[in-house]
Amino acid sequence: MSEAVTVTGGVDRSALMHTYADPPVTFVRGEGSWLWDTDGRRYLDFLSGLAVTSLGHAHPAVTRAVAEQAATLVHVSNLFGNVVAPEVASTIDRLVGGGRVRAGGQVFFANSGAEANECAIKLARKWGGPGRHVVVSTWEAFHGRTLATLHATGQRAKHAPFAPMPEGFVHVPYDDLEALDRAAADGAVAAVLVEPLQGEAGVVEPSSDYLRGLRGICDDRGVLLVADEIQTGLGRTGSWFCFQQSGIEPDVVTMAKALGNGMPIGACWARAEVAAAFGPGDHATTFGGQPLAASAARATLAVMEAEDVPGRAGRAGARLRAGLGAVAGVRGVRGRGLLLGVEVAEGTSPAVVAEALALGLVANAPRPDTVRLAPSLLVTEEEVDEGVAILAAALDRAGVPG
Repeated sequence: MSEAVTVTGGVDRSALMHTYADPPVTFVRGEGSWLWDTDGRRYLDFLSGLAVTSLGHAHPAVTRAVAEQAATLVHVSNLFGNVVAPEVASTIDRLVGGGRVRAGGQVFFANSGAEANECAIKLARKWGGPGRHVVVSTWEAFHGRTLATLHATGQRAKHAPFAPMPEGFVHVPYDDLEALDRAAADGAVAAVLVEPLQGEAGVVEPSSDYLRGLRGICDDRGVLLVADEIQTGLGRTGSWFCFQQSGIEPDVVTMAKALGNGMPIGACWARAEVAAAFGPGDHATTFGGQPLAASAARATLAVMEAEDVPGRAGRAGARLRAGLGAVAGVRGVRGRGLLLGVEVAEGTSPAVVAEALALGLVANAPRPDTVRLAPSLLVTEEEVDEGVAILAAALDRAGVPG
């Protein structure tokens, strides 16, 4: 039985699996903090493709790097070497160490955040050895959509359609050190997987001592601490990685989203002694670290360092937070740097996001009471102020109580 043709922005989407809701608009072009749809209408992008295009759309340095690499060498597989991936790995290792000196770790390249977390899970199991395979994660976390990372994701509603879930995952409440300590006491536990700040849960910040407490528990219990920095990493929260603001050193760090500024690439960094648990053949991916994606990452990281994006995110985030604080209907602002959750009346955030889009601002609603904002890390002061003004108008049009 045929279904009705779905057309959005003049584009027939009927050949696509219906794994996403029908989009309200279809975008065809981007430049900096701006997007254009099929009708030529312009939008201020305060979502960055879910914290991906952190240098904005079509950044000239990344565009040039991709074009030059595409004309030189796209792919050879990991049966052979390329000259780009090792350089990117060294840069990542230095940024994990704070940006000045190498942290002394090693990197596995993947194609996405979920795959970076898959690598971390497999590495933890190999490091733990027989009988130590359990990964503890938190409720409401989001770690990916593969079967393993889906179970690590602490959202029961996402588990139900795909049961039974893979064995070896335990969940505890976020920001609850006592519950975590009890779970980690199990001798089968190999690792704790945690977001330093929960993004998909609605930009939820833990207590100031949470990550330090996690580090202490993992040390006491002899288990790995894995920091999922897929959304928070690479400057977005005001430091190269969010965990650095707590003064801790994880054993494993996963990243993706912003790494290629839109080119699909993820990475799993691990301390050298942990990474040594993997040998040839233990883990692999056909496209991981290929020259095209790695060149995008190399250019992206170079711009990030030249522009000091952690510092820019801190300053722009402070301006955005201050502006939002004066808007009627905003009940509070959570988050750090340029990853912010705007608190609104329960049940109103979907309407606010829809009105904002109609007015030319791209955002999303991860919770019924939260609007998530993740602008480009190169966003200008004028764009910040315009975004605040549009969101204020959207709150008014949605009838959100002040």
